[in-house]
Amino acid sequence: MKNKTVETTLIHNTDDQNANDQKRRQRNMMIVKAYPFALLLISAGLNFFVFGINPLAPALPAVGSIHALVVAAVLLVINHTWLMTTTELTRARFKMFATPEEWAASGTRQQSAPGEGVRELERHHNAHRNTTENTVYFAFLALIFVMVSPTIYAAYAWIAGFTVARLGYTYSYLKGKDGLRGLFMSLSLLAMYGMASYLAMSVLLYR
Repeated sequence: MKNKTVETTLIHNTDDQNANDQKRRQRNMMIVKAYPFALLLISAGLNFFVFGINPLAPALPAVGSIHALVVAAVLLVINHTWLMTTTELTRARFKMFATPEEWAASGTRQQSAPGEGVRELERHHNAHRNTTENTVYFAFLALIFVMVSPTIYAAYAWIAGFTVARLGYTYSYLKGKDGLRGLFMSLSLLAMYGMASYLAMSVLLYR
């Protein structure tokens, strides 16, 4: 009788755990779905209430916008150099190589690479890949953004802010600081959404 009671208790505990896990998954899914919309609303609010929005007026970029682009370009080159250098240092540290030819010349096989080295190299590759993917969208938006006469505050906040956030993202990713990585990822997305929402609002509000 005692064993049956224990078994029933375990079943109930398992059911409760499964129900809690299901609720947690549903909550996380709702957060993931709401996340981009929340960032978009924040960026649009900053544009409207803080930076100000000019009517869409295509023209040669203003000096301030060019300055913001210069800052962004320099910081992106620094970020790329950082990722490139640390990736190669990781290979050197764990005696790993980039191509089959290099592996053959070293007299070792890729399958013999230490597990820690493989994980660290994958971390660097993922950081590099994420940066490249985000930079493509940023560059496309930034080039249009500077040619529609944005306010100087919006130009610096969104263009230079994106690249500062990417530097923070690189640092936190390589150091394994997940919370900080999420923060900088959100800031870089906020900058891209800021440019996109500014462009949309400058068309819709002044047409």
